[in-house]
Amino acid sequence: MYLKLGRIASSLGTRFLRKRLFRNGAAATNSSAREENEPTLEVKCHYTQAEINGCIFHLGDCALIRGENQKHIGRIIEFFETMDREDYFRVQWFYKPEDTVMKEEASFHDKKRIFYSSIMNDNLLACIISKLNVIQVSHQLNMNSSSIEPSDFYYDMEYCLEYSTFRNLPRGDSLEGCKLPSLSCPESILPLTSSPVAVNRTICKTYNPELTMLDIYAGCGGMSTGLCMGAKHSGINLVTRWAIDADSSACESLRLNHSNIRIMNETADDFLELLKHWERLCKKYVIEETHQPFSSPQKVSDLAEASSDAQSNSDTEGDELEVLGLVDIRYGDADGSGKEGLQFKVRWKGFGPSEDTWEPIDGLSNCQDLIQEFVINGFKKNILPLPGNVDVICGGPPCQGISGYNRFRSVDAPLTDERNRQLVVFMDIVEYLKPKFVLMENVMDILRFDKGSLGRYALSRLVHMNYQARVGIIAAGSYGLPQFRLRVFFWGALPSEELPQFPLPTHDVVVRYYPPSEFERNIVAYDEGAQPPELEDAVFLGDAISDLPAVTNYESLDAMPYSRPPETEFQKYIRSTKYDMCNSASTEEEAVLYDHRPHQLFEDDYIRVCQIPQRKGANFRDLPGVIVGDDNVVRRDLTQETVLLPSGRPMVPEYAFTFEQGKSKRPFARLWWDETMPTIVTYPNCHSQAVLHPEQDRVLSVRECARLQGFPDNYRFSGTVKKRYRQVGNAVAVPVAKALGYALGMASQRLIDKEPLLTLPPKFAYSTISVCDV
Repeated sequence: MYLKLGRIASSLGTRFLRKRLFRNGAAATNSSAREENEPTLEVKCHYTQAEINGCIFHLGDCALIRGENQKHIGRIIEFFETMDREDYFRVQWFYKPEDTVMKEEASFHDKKRIFYSSIMNDNLLACIISKLNVIQVSHQLNMNSSSIEPSDFYYDMEYCLEYSTFRNLPRGDSLEGCKLPSLSCPESILPLTSSPVAVNRTICKTYNPELTMLDIYAGCGGMSTGLCMGAKHSGINLVTRWAIDADSSACESLRLNHSNIRIMNETADDFLELLKHWERLCKKYVIEETHQPFSSPQKVSDLAEASSDAQSNSDTEGDELEVLGLVDIRYGDADGSGKEGLQFKVRWKGFGPSEDTWEPIDGLSNCQDLIQEFVINGFKKNILPLPGNVDVICGGPPCQGISGYNRFRSVDAPLTDERNRQLVVFMDIVEYLKPKFVLMENVMDILRFDKGSLGRYALSRLVHMNYQARVGIIAAGSYGLPQFRLRVFFWGALPSEELPQFPLPTHDVVVRYYPPSEFERNIVAYDEGAQPPELEDAVFLGDAISDLPAVTNYESLDAMPYSRPPETEFQKYIRSTKYDMCNSASTEEEAVLYDHRPHQLFEDDYIRVCQIPQRKGANFRDLPGVIVGDDNVVRRDLTQETVLLPSGRPMVPEYAFTFEQGKSKRPFARLWWDETMPTIVTYPNCHSQAVLHPEQDRVLSVRECARLQGFPDNYRFSGTVKKRYRQVGNAVAVPVAKALGYALGMASQRLIDKEPLLTLPPKFAYSTISVCDV
């Protein structure tokens, strides 16, 4: 309790309290804290200091403050007495890591690290417990207590409730020793320039700043492709240099569309080990030994293009094969023995590339000159990223252990599920390479299961690595697609960079489902109370696919001509050449449609589909022998003889009656031209999804699904039809990535303000850029 107040200065007036996020001195501890209107207090006088329990507190001092259930940390802004002779103080709050949205997933953070906030409110003076020494530290320090001068707590970053944002401290706010700043807590705002983008603008490569990108869990490349397209619109040349994925078919799809990317078909775990070994090799052969001549006169000038007549590094002895050159490097299990290690791909003298083999480095002890030559050339060509030379890392680590489509997921502790380990690996790669920017994508379940522990962990890892970070929930349909598709995106940026914003929607969208209530502040949308923006009309199925040729359930062609011209703005854009979309030098392209093939239904299902009426809302309930009760539950009509298929199975399968307790309308359901889809998934299962073409007796084709994901028609896919569906369904919707790429480009040029949201240029969704090579 306090003893007395030092009355140094006083004033008389009325104070109107703002909405508050705290009660009785307790700080709001999460983003769902409820705001309430407070009563108006009449202020009798203000003070510049107060004596509490024998200790003098001044304005600007930091204190431990009593809450309802715990103690909090704040900075004293004002002392005042009300007309009712009650003593109050105004406090600006700090957040402990566990008091932020990170919650329990902040357990590995330094307990002395806290986060600045601009949130203030008024509390009774009796809530003050004791004085604290709180200091501001530079974000350039290693974030551990041993590198920081003695104090009770330290802070280097601000926490904001909106979009769960952790960012650099407000500029101009010198808070060292908890000195009192301006009460308005001003932030230096960079000028928001007018958009440098004009629709279909021509950009010259000579003046484009370049950023390099690594795409982890790249799949068929939806995220990195869209990011590069969007960054180009901001005037930034974002280049994907490296991409990795464990799926060989997805890697082949990447190669079909991106010839300049070094694509590695391996797991992220092995890739991280490869990076560590590569750094050691570069230190040994490039940094330590480049001043020394080779011990052997044999050299390979370009190992990746070694010709069959190049000199070998040793004479032929008996039947021993001679190594002509080393052409690639990887980390993994070469022969399936379970023993992993560093390996080189060897080109043998007298044999062509098809006979190359992977050999462990231990077996190449007599090839040190070739290893050195390979490392030096690889270092020059930047074949693998080294710590500090990657500008952007993007990726969507698979978390099968939490997917809503996984019936065996671990609901209570998803972070302990081995199937979710890739989230940890992704963050380990970020920690190792330290890129300027990070963009991670994942399904909504990352914020749903186990109280969102996986999402909290991802954010906590970024902040622990001293990245600025924010989380946004984006609906793909808001950027001009006929599917809703909610996904979660995590931005990360080093303290030396501007934290990218989230792009505001450009299109109206048919809302399908909502995120958890605790993360409502993270939805990327316009403020409901603001003036409604002039959004473009929602895009429907017919807008996207009505121009495509009719195909049957048995279509097998990979390529075919278009049968009609584009009919909508979406179709004109999606049929643009890759030179317009991907910003390459313009050349003529033949108008060929690829991948317009559906998954072939089994004979029983095909017969069922042919019986579904070609009208809106049609589904299995329209088949004979089905009745629908007043409770909307379907039952088999026992008054009629069951219709059987030639196979002897019933026309209406039993699972249709039991799916979702018999209340679902999705089995064997037709889509319609004026509808949208909830989300494109990895397999068009007509037993549980509405995936039938409106007027053709088949499921949506690979190309139709690709269009709903925003892939241009020139983008090709590799592998079986089933694998192509999976690649499309796993991808980040290209228009979403394009919008995020624009935000990234603007942030990299510091052309943003402090707000978490960014307005895209007009007609951004269907804008293209042609490039002139200078």
